[in-house]
Amino acid sequence: MTNTESKIYSGLAEIPLLDIHTHMDASHIQARDIADVMLYHMVISDLYSAGCPDGARMSEDPTEEEVEYRIKRALPYHKHIENTSCYWGMKLILKDLYGWDKEVTEANWKDLNKIIKDKAKDNNWGREILKKAKIKRTCTELWRGRNHLADDLFQYSLEWAFFTRCQWGQFDTGLLELENAWNQETPGAPLPVTVDREKLNFKRTIKTIDDVDAAIRHYCERIPYDEVLSTASHMSTDIHYMEVSKEDMVKALANRGKAGAWERDVYANYISEIYFRELEKQSKKIVLQFSIGAEPLPYETGSKLKAETVFEIASLIAKHSKLNFSFFLSELNQNQAMCTLARELPNISLSGYWWHNFFPSSIRRLMTERLDMVSTSKQFGFFSDAYCADWAYAKAIIVKTQLAAVLAEKVEQGQYTEQQALSIARKILFETAQQMLGMVPN
Repeated sequence: MTNTESKIYSGLAEIPLLDIHTHMDASHIQARDIADVMLYHMVISDLYSAGCPDGARMSEDPTEEEVEYRIKRALPYHKHIENTSCYWGMKLILKDLYGWDKEVTEANWKDLNKIIKDKAKDNNWGREILKKAKIKRTCTELWRGRNHLADDLFQYSLEWAFFTRCQWGQFDTGLLELENAWNQETPGAPLPVTVDREKLNFKRTIKTIDDVDAAIRHYCERIPYDEVLSTASHMSTDIHYMEVSKEDMVKALANRGKAGAWERDVYANYISEIYFRELEKQSKKIVLQFSIGAEPLPYETGSKLKAETVFEIASLIAKHSKLNFSFFLSELNQNQAMCTLARELPNISLSGYWWHNFFPSSIRRLMTERLDMVSTSKQFGFFSDAYCADWAYAKAIIVKTQLAAVLAEKVEQGQYTEQQALSIARKILFETAQQMLGMVPN
C-alpha cells in the first residue's frame, strides 16, 4: 500500500457496515463445519474449474458423510486455486477466525473441522464474527430468519419467486416460479438456481389465465410488507422486456408444453407487470432488488448482459416510477451503462459487487465508475451475499481493501481530501442503507 492508501485503510477499518443482502441463517449464523468455509459455492466454482469433479453446490444441510466425501475430493485441487481471490477470502477466515495458518491436507482437515465445529457450538460466535467485521446489521432471506430467532442481527428481504429469471434449457420458468409460491401458504425458500423439475410435485398448476391471476393474487396477499425491507429477484438478459396483452398470455399458456423464447418472454412480462401494479398500490414501499448479468449454466451461472436489456429495463423502470429498483450487477462491461440509468432515473440505485464481479480488479473498476458518476444516495457500497458470518467477514476485508486503493488514487489526484474520502465511504457503506432501505444498526 502507498502511504495515502494505508491511511485511508486505517480510516475505513473504523467505519461500520450494513450488509444489505445475505443468505445467513438464524439457525447457524456462523460456519457449521469446514464445508461452510472451504466449499462455499464461489470456492466450488474455482475448484471445478481446476479439475475437481464436483461442480454442484453442497446440500442445504449436508450430512457428515457428504462433507467428508466432498472435502476429500476437493483437497487435491486447492493447490491450483491459490492464485484466486476466493482462496484469499478463505485464508482470511481460517487464519483470523480459527487461528489456522497452514495448508489443509487429507491428514489434518479433520483437525480443522473440529476447531470450526467446536466454535460453532458457541451461540455467540456468529455475533462475535460480525462484530469483528464491524457489520452492524445484515439483511437476509425472510425464511432464513427461522421465526425471528436473530432479529438483533437480521432484517429481511423476500426472496421467494423469480418471475423474470431463466433456467438452463427451460422456457416456462416464470410460470414454474409462480406455481412454487402458489403452493405455499407462507413465503418459503425459492427454487434453486438450477432447479430439478422432476423433483417438483405441485398440487396446484397453472393452466389458464384465471389460474395466473389467482396465483399472483395469492403471492401478493402473502407478502409480509411490515416484515421485509426489500424483495430479491433476478432479471434475465435472455428475456425481451416488452408489453404483452392478455391475449398473448392466453396463447402462450396454450403452448406451454412446447414453449420457446416467445412464450418465455410473455410469461415473464405478463406476471411481472401485474405484480408491479399490485406493489404500486401498497402504502409500504419496499425496494425491489434485482440481480442482473448472470445467466444459467449447468451448475451455476456465467456473466452475460446484453446492451439492449439495459434500455429495455430503463423503459420498465420509467413506467413504474412509484417503485424503487436496485440492481446487483454481475457483468462488468455494462456498469457504465447502468450508472447512466442511475443518474437519469430517480427510482434506480446500484448495489455492491455481485457474483462474477466480486473480484478485486472488478470491484475497483465498479467503485471508480460509480463514485465518479452516481450520487452516494443512489449506491450501496457493500453486500456480502454470504451464507455464514465467516464469509461476510472475509468479504468485508476484501471490499475495504479495494475501496482504500480507489479512494487513495482520488485523493492523490486531488479529487477528494482524505476527510472527504472517508465521509464518502461512510455514506455508501453505512448511511445509504439506512436512508433508502430502512436498515437499523444494532
